[in-house]
Amino acid sequence: MKGVILAGGLGTRLLPLTKITNKHLLPVYDKPMIYYPIRTLINAGIEDILIVTGGNDAGDFLRLIGNGKEFGLKHINYTYQEGQGGIADALNLAEFFADKENICVVLGDNIIEKNIRSAVEAFQRQKHGAKIMLKEVSDSQRFGVPELDGDRVVRIEEKPKSPKSRYAIIGIYIYDNTVFDIIKTLKPSDRGELEVTDVNNAYINRGEMTWEILDGWWTDAGTFGSLLRASQLVAQTGANKI
Repeated sequence: MKGVILAGGLGTRLLPLTKITNKHLLPVYDKPMIYYPIRTLINAGIEDILIVTGGNDAGDFLRLIGNGKEFGLKHINYTYQEGQGGIADALNLAEFFADKENICVVLGDNIIEKNIRSAVEAFQRQKHGAKIMLKEVSDSQRFGVPELDGDRVVRIEEKPKSPKSRYAIIGIYIYDNTVFDIIKTLKPSDRGELEVTDVNNAYINRGEMTWEILDGWWTDAGTFGSLLRASQLVAQTGANKI
């Protein structure tokens, strides 16, 4: 399995902090934000990693991370997303890198306390389809929300006004290699972007979606409040525990 970190976008919700740097290079406690998703993948046993970045500061990722030696990697890959086409559009740039293998996708501003190794291993046994990670939250209307029927995901709604569950879909997705075929069928949403929710719903419609509850805490870091919370959580309890 290969790993893909999506670290593009303009980070407009964090202006003026992102006026002169990419959001994923901002500090979360004592490390740059991008370090955490890299460690998430490595802790899951994934060492073939692609970083998808964009904006005016893409070169700073290479200056910071280099070839990944600091993380014990032999090599790390980079590609560039022009504009803001959405998560699925950014993921589509990884097709050549994936080379028909399964992929684990992590949004660059997602930080977890523990690890996802069990989910990755479960997906290897699943062999095809997709797997999403869920976490119970108090404000699920901010996220993609699954409607569940026992062990089955019925549908996913993006930022619903009346959520059908208290779970948020966190920014970690595991896909088989047909994900790129699905992306090619998508049409832009009202935001003008290719949405990852549409990708996930396509797998649901095919009866090929599984889910797992994430162990430990999780937060994104894409707003002032969540960036502060992420730093506090890391300072208090640490992150990316093996």
